Amino acid sequence: MSSKRVELCSTGDVAPGTARKVETEGLTLAVFNVGGKFYVTDDLCTHGPGSLSEGYIEDDVVECNFHNGQFNIRTGEVVAPPCMVPIKTYPVLVLDGKVTIEA
Repeated sequence: MSSKRVELCSTGDVAPGTARKVETEGLTLAVFNVGGKFYVTDDLCTHGPGSLSEGYIEDDVVECNFHNGQFNIRTGEVVAPPCMVPIKTYPVLVLDGKVTIEA
């Protein structure tokens, strides 16, 4: 199965320390700006119906707004329970001011 490049948003759409929810190509993603570097994960928390793009962000950790579980934005790894399953992350490419992923 080959991957294709998917444009998600402009870099200016996601201020440092924030996230933006993007729905495209059948995916619901969270685009994070951590200190000017962009990261993309699945938006849905692996523990419940929380939206990670609506969570609390501190440094490179996002706290789900549903049960307060935490994930590392860079790696997807669980930082704090009740979450147990990591979130999926996507390799990010910034091209001409656009955040893109290989999906």
